[in-house]
Amino acid sequence: MTSLTLFDTMARRKRDFEPTDPGRVTMYVCGPTVYSYAHIGNARPAVVFDTLFRVLRRLYGADQVIYARNITDVDDKIIETARESGKPIEDITTHYADIYRADMGALGVTLPTIEPHATDHIPEMIGMVQNLVYGGHAYEADGHVLFDVASYEKYGRLSNRDLDDMIAGARVEVASYKRNPADFVLWKPAKDDEPGWESPWGRGRPGWHLECSAMSEKHLGKTIDIHGGGTDLVFPHHENEIAQSVCAHKGAPMANYWLHNGFLTMGTDKMSKSLGNVQLVHELIKDHPGEVLRYALLTAHYRAPLTWTADLLAKTRRSLDRVYGVLRRLGDVEATPGDVPAAFLEALHDDLNTPKALSELFQLAGNANKAVSDVEKARAKGELLAAASLLGLGQSDPDAWFGLTDLDPAERAKIDDLIIRRQTAREGKDWATADAVRDELNALKVQVDDGPEGSTWRKLD
Repeated sequence: MTSLTLFDTMARRKRDFEPTDPGRVTMYVCGPTVYSYAHIGNARPAVVFDTLFRVLRRLYGADQVIYARNITDVDDKIIETARESGKPIEDITTHYADIYRADMGALGVTLPTIEPHATDHIPEMIGMVQNLVYGGHAYEADGHVLFDVASYEKYGRLSNRDLDDMIAGARVEVASYKRNPADFVLWKPAKDDEPGWESPWGRGRPGWHLECSAMSEKHLGKTIDIHGGGTDLVFPHHENEIAQSVCAHKGAPMANYWLHNGFLTMGTDKMSKSLGNVQLVHELIKDHPGEVLRYALLTAHYRAPLTWTADLLAKTRRSLDRVYGVLRRLGDVEATPGDVPAAFLEALHDDLNTPKALSELFQLAGNANKAVSDVEKARAKGELLAAASLLGLGQSDPDAWFGLTDLDPAERAKIDDLIIRRQTAREGKDWATADAVRDELNALKVQVDDGPEGSTWRKLD
């Protein structure tokens, strides 16, 4: 079996994955700031790292992989949302955290092992800031505590950019109390009408970057195996996490592997509120099965950009119809519990090459469709289901997928007979009969899709 290789942003190359302790594999991924609905771009890291979570659990055991994805529940945007709505901050964060879990769950994203909330870790954050101050890596100024980037000579290594370039290319807050424009806030004073906690520097609240470092250390340790997130987090968020964690832990690396997924774009534009092209997961799942959205997010390699279009969703739906069409035709076959085929695994183990894995999945669907004996059908169906499960796909009931669960048995039998008659006519090149049968199916509001594995159909609303 091939070893798992992952592209490490820090090393700028693919590396064989070797966890520090195979009995406790650790992964931390930056989660949502809960003040509004998640858009489909926010769902990409959730789906990508859920897929990696599935691969790791298969390799090392379900109980040996500890995956933490945080909830940021104190933030300027959350405070502003609470002010505008007149609702308590706790109501805002609880409401949108619940929606985020439900929306991601609709996309087949399993809950992480640990879901730490920022506000539950204020003592750990204060302790980390104290360590940085005592170590000469942070200073107090005008009620703030800031990290001194000049104290960490490797600052900028992750993003591989000169400090001046990083400042010019990012929105770095310029303030008179900073020694260096790139110095970032660890602790900030809180206004009377803002959430705040008592600290050695007065009543205040943590900076955004500090939260992840403190929660990662608390639940996973000073050095973790994998840290993930979107490519937009490389600078400044992950760069700052590294600086404060390494300096607080006397040089110990924060993570041994850094993984980042690419942007999702709407046509040629990045998704943004200013352009009015934001598509919310909460709305998309009203019109598309969550599995269609998940599949679409996996069609491009996770490190590559992904263009989100209506055409992509239509193609994705047809592709999944092919898989479910095979599973429906094998509905009476009890799948033989089996291992995931080597070629499929090889694709996923090669830095989560999901486009290649999807190609292998359709090869498995074709094999299952061509199987003749009961033994062959059972084995092929088992392999197809096992492979699909690693991608978080193929887990629905085929009849439910095609909307057939509430269909009258007599009507279903009639439609199945028409489908067979049409297929026979097409094979015999009797196009007149095939078209006539198609007209009958249209009258019954039946949508027929033809594919390499045969025809599939569903009742239209």
